[in-house]
Parts: sequence; C-alpha cells; structure tokens
Amino acid sequence: MSCALVEARDLVLSHGHQVALHSSSFRIPLGGVTAVIGPNGSGKSTLLQAIAGVLEPASGTLTVLGGSVRDNRQRISYVMQSVVYPVGTPMTVRDVVRMGRYPAAGWLRPFTKADRAAVRDALEQMKVEDLAGRHLDELSGGQRQRVYVAQGLAQGHEVLMLDEPMTGLDITSARTIDRIIHAETTHGHSVVLTTHDLDEARAADHVILVHGRVVASGRPEEVMTRSNLEAVYGLGSLHGSADGDAPVLVDPDCTPEEVQEREQSGQIP
Repeated sequence: MSCALVEARDLVLSHGHQVALHSSSFRIPLGGVTAVIGPNGSGKSTLLQAIAGVLEPASGTLTVLGGSVRDNRQRISYVMQSVVYPVGTPMTVRDVVRMGRYPAAGWLRPFTKADRAAVRDALEQMKVEDLAGRHLDELSGGQRQRVYVAQGLAQGHEVLMLDEPMTGLDITSARTIDRIIHAETTHGHSVVLTTHDLDEARAADHVILVHGRVVASGRPEEVMTRSNLEAVYGLGSLHGSADGDAPVLVDPDCTPEEVQEREQSGQIP
C-alpha cells in the first residue's frame, strides 16, 4: 500500500451546530490529483477546509502527511473558491502573490532573493506577470482566480488544494489552471480539488464522492459508477453517454419525460 496524503477515521465536520460531513472514513493517496465531487452543499468545501487546517474536526481522527494537520499546515497551500477583499483596497497583484510567502517567512522578515524568485515564477506560471502592478478590482474574475492560484504556488508547499478552481472561468484562465494542476504532480506535489465537472474527475488519479458523508473513495472507475452517481445526484440527473460507459450529468430536477425530450432534441447524447 502506498503512502497516504490523508487518512480519516469516523471523521465528523461541523459549522457550529450544523453537521456538514457525517461520520466518514477514507484515505487519499500521496501524489497525483484527487478530485472531490458531489452536489452543492454536499460538504466538499468543508472537507478541504479540514484537510487544510482551517476547520477543526468535530470528532474522529484526521491525519495529513503522516501527522497532525496543525503540524503540517505549512506544507499545504490552500486556494479558496472565492476570496472577499474590500473594494478599493490599494493592493496590487504582486502584493497578493507576495502574501503567499508569509506563512513560512513571517510578516516582518525582509524578502530574500529566494522569496522574490518564488513570486516571479508564480506570476509567470499563471500568466499574470503583465498584471503585477494592477489592483485586484481592475481584473476580471478569471484573472483574479489566476492571481489567487499564483499566491498558492508562491508558497512553499507539497500539497496544493483548490476549491472549484475552474468554475465560471474564461477559457484562457481555465486552461492555465488546468495546466498548472497537472504540472504540480510532475514536481512530486499532490493536488486535491473540488469540481462539478465529471469529466475532470474522471481524469484524476483518485476520486472522493461526497453527499453529507464520504460515499465512496478510490479510483475514478471504482467510485464513479452509475449506481453511486445516481444515488448522490438523484434519479433523472444522469444519462448514458454515446459509448454507454460514462454517465452524463443532467439537471437533477429533470423528470424522465424531460430527459427523453432533451435526448430527442440533441441536448444530451
């Protein structure tokens, strides 16, 4: 058995008195890309928060990189789905990416040559070096998302965690982030991301299916079975692809008649 990035046993996660993830046991292998999938409100983002050390487990055990989450937080770079910042704040793209160096360097230590090189490389990798002097509120949503990923890359890390990194992005930003995700693994890093894109999940090395608890965890072909996906997304939300193997996600509120109508109109294969 290969080394584990994450091991959880009877893990329960809560926001206040509201349980977001019921008792779950699962394992995430070290290395490669792990995709966390499930409907809105299923607990995907909450699971990432716990692994990143942002949220304390309500009960159960959670081990990351062979130790406690607290001891290994600096080895994890976590990019949230959305970042709230005060409009009009005089913060440039370069300022935001530089903040990725603070967890290890601290707020007061002067930047070293290595720090500056890490920031420069991150800006170049995410193709935002030409935006370095601009303020965040001057950027498009896709550009801002690339800046936040650049901040994550600038941080010295072994694990990159991304919460729905490509949702609603323009094609340039989506392709840039997708390229980075797979480049990370060639550097020996692990990537964990949440996604609504089942095709993206099928391309991952490991998949976790969440619906108020971890329903299944394993290789894509083991987890993304028709029975598992229909149980989580609801009957009527899936339709067979042209090759009969990979289910296609449709509106979970569709009736069987609506699915048939969409099929006849060519909206789904």
